[in-house]
Amino acid sequence: MAAMNGGGTRRWGWGGGRAENQRAGAQAAKDAAAAAFYELDTAQRDLKISIETIGAVDDSPAARKALTDFADFGARIDRVSQDYITVVDSHDLDRDDLDAASASRARAELERARQDLQRVKGELDRFARGLGPLLAQAENQLARLAPAVERARQSLLAATTALDGARGAGFTADGLAARLAALSPELTRLNEGAGAHGVQETLQRADRVVREAEAVRGEAEQLPQRAAEIDKRLSSLRTRTQALQTRAEQVEPVLSELRRRFSVACWQDLQQVPQQAASTARQADEKLREAGAARQEQRWADATALLATVRALLNTTDEAVKAAGERLQRLNEVSFDQSQEVERTRFAIRDAQRLAMAGRSTPDPRHAGPLDNAVERVDRAVASLTGRHPDYWHLLTELDAVKETVQQVVEQIRQERAGH
Repeated sequence: MAAMNGGGTRRWGWGGGRAENQRAGAQAAKDAAAAAFYELDTAQRDLKISIETIGAVDDSPAARKALTDFADFGARIDRVSQDYITVVDSHDLDRDDLDAASASRARAELERARQDLQRVKGELDRFARGLGPLLAQAENQLARLAPAVERARQSLLAATTALDGARGAGFTADGLAARLAALSPELTRLNEGAGAHGVQETLQRADRVVREAEAVRGEAEQLPQRAAEIDKRLSSLRTRTQALQTRAEQVEPVLSELRRRFSVACWQDLQQVPQQAASTARQADEKLREAGAARQEQRWADATALLATVRALLNTTDEAVKAAGERLQRLNEVSFDQSQEVERTRFAIRDAQRLAMAGRSTPDPRHAGPLDNAVERVDRAVASLTGRHPDYWHLLTELDAVKETVQQVVEQIRQERAGH
């Protein structure tokens, strides 16, 4: 009995010690696999947050590929995690009758499960590092979100305050009020947040609200100045219209002297100036009345457009009235002594010819041709002064045309030499 017991004790002791060692090794493998499983699960959860951040902000091909790749990782993680759980469930390391072979087998399977978990974890880490630029860009967008929405709210508040101030100063500002009211639905969408409308759309909406609200605020604040400017322009243009009427009355005596002293060609194109001036003055008066009414009704755009029309009318007729007086002055001067005007033109031609010959033995035909033709035109214009009432106006217009041609040649020469 003692020998049997002793033998049994020795076999149990050797076998039991080996089994316990294998159990301990299997338990260590189980703990290591559990740690690998936890690390992989944590990494997946952390990366999911990054992926969701990218997906909420970025719709680029690179971002869409990242989301697809992460979904593929999810399937692989599910497989290795399920394999790990299956191994753990299939081995009870705490049962009393665990033999060495079972413990060894459990240890080997748990080691393989740990290695699979760690391999996928390494691949997931590399994938996460590759997402760095996309994630940084997405986080920058998200960092802009709250300030952008707040700027939009503040801009709307400032626009509302400015509009209230304008109305308090007596301006109706109905158009501005309508534009501000149209932004109310946009504010509602901003308050609903990026979760409902997306980060990019929310950022764009916030920027748009800021721009439009700032425009309303600026126009509301400028209403007093705008009204004052229109009042000033109304007064100034009324004065100009009255002055034009006075000057228009002086055109007829000028024309009378032109008719008496010079040929028909010298004044025929001015015949309609008195009637045109009178018609323009009437039109200007009518437009000024309309602009005044628009100003009283605070139709600022209409008032501004009408005033621009009046200014254009007056500018055109001012030039015509001024031309009549200048025509008589120039004709008086040239009829008394045309030599000065002719000599000034000839001097301009000679000066251009000297420039064309500078540094050359022969002139460039492109320059010489127009200048030679200019000399001939002057000679013909002077020779045309014949009869009792010579056409002095033809002489003046021809000399003006010659001087313009000469100036063009001079500019051409200078540009070419500057280019070289």
